[in-house]
Amino acid sequence: MKELQPLNEQVILDMSEDQKEQRTASGLIIPDTAKEKPQTAKVLAIGSIENPAISIGDVVLFKKYSGTEVEFEGKKLLVIPYADLLAKVVETEEI
Repeated sequence: MKELQPLNEQVILDMSEDQKEQRTASGLIIPDTAKEKPQTAKVLAIGSIENPAISIGDVVLFKKYSGTEVEFEGKKLLVIPYADLLAKVVETEEI
């Protein structure tokens, strides 16, 4: 089995989770080309970053037009600089 290991201060995100067919309220199917790209994804791998604020498995929010999309072993991935990550998505309790 092969795996990608990010170099330097790069992070690999899994973009294949939001591949479900989307429809409008009236039932029209929205093609992939018309969909807005998601800005959140799950972290798959982290490069050599000193004291990262994220870990593998976290869901993060990233800059809209950042990174390089690649397909590797049937998965859509995004290789993105650590500096382009904006926030970590955290579950909290309602008050």
